[in-house]
Amino acid sequence: MSETVENKATTKSPDGNLLTVEHLKQYFPVSQGMKKIPLKAVDDVSFSIKPGETLGLVGESGCGKTTVGRTILQLYQPTAGRIVFDGDVLYDSEKNIKVDMLPYRKRMQMVFQDPYSSLDPRMTVEDIIGEGLDVHHLYKTKEERREKILSLMELVGLNAEHAMRYAHEFSGGQRQRIGIARALAVDPQFIVCDEAVSALDVSIQAQVLNMFEEIQEKLGVAYLFIAHDLLVVHHISDRIAVMYLGRMMETADADELNDNPIHPYTLSLLSAVPIPDPETARHSHRIVLEGDVPSPLHAPSGCPFRTRCRYATEQCAAEMPELKDRGNGHYVACFNK
Repeated sequence: MSETVENKATTKSPDGNLLTVEHLKQYFPVSQGMKKIPLKAVDDVSFSIKPGETLGLVGESGCGKTTVGRTILQLYQPTAGRIVFDGDVLYDSEKNIKVDMLPYRKRMQMVFQDPYSSLDPRMTVEDIIGEGLDVHHLYKTKEERREKILSLMELVGLNAEHAMRYAHEFSGGQRQRIGIARALAVDPQFIVCDEAVSALDVSIQAQVLNMFEEIQEKLGVAYLFIAHDLLVVHHISDRIAVMYLGRMMETADADELNDNPIHPYTLSLLSAVPIPDPETARHSHRIVLEGDVPSPLHAPSGCPFRTRCRYATEQCAAEMPELKDRGNGHYVACFNK
């Protein structure tokens, strides 16, 4: 999908991965009466991202996508698992390793979903973008600081005269560009894009997506691109991972997943994608899932998708299928497909 930049898109990790997540769990205690029970927002999720690569993470609302991104950056304290970034272990529950994240904040950034609530209304655009520069002391003079900020604004398509304005004076698309400039200010290697275009109009979505791709080609930054729109994810991603109720159901290269989906949940998601050609759309078959998404407080035993799956068997209720390679790096967690 994108060209990597050699001087940026490198890693000291021996396996060549910039980010490796192993058996990540994020449970939140929820009070029910006199006792607390765990809400399993993320339950045993594993994946990796190479330098300069985009991994798209898709699934319906409430499946744990955003929690995965926030937990990787340790905005939420992980419950269990292992997180390795550029060869450094950031978190390991088994070995009781938890590092200070401040030195890694400038290498790992996040673009938040809501461009309206993620920007401080009392700060000018210049101060919003420059906050990371201030925290990490990334300039020597005020002139250098301003030059960096104006350069970032130009990179994301904002004018220099916007620098002294406040966030409420901008449209949703412009606010998201400010958020992207803020993330880029500290020269990160990895950015979590949490539904970064879902709050924008379709025409603005296309502009912002193209900007993400251009930035990746220039800087070699890697993305975890979280979204629920498969068309958007397929456009920008090198690989796609499909989540359901805190679990990974299927991962594959973007084209492979789009052309050859295997898991029943992925098949249903892809059948719901609008087809622009009326003739093709007329002959396409919509796979409608029955029932509602179970609560993560009371998730089904075994495979979480079994209560809505036409292929479910007693084995599906007894145990969770492992992600197994079906060839060409196409991993599927299903006993019957």
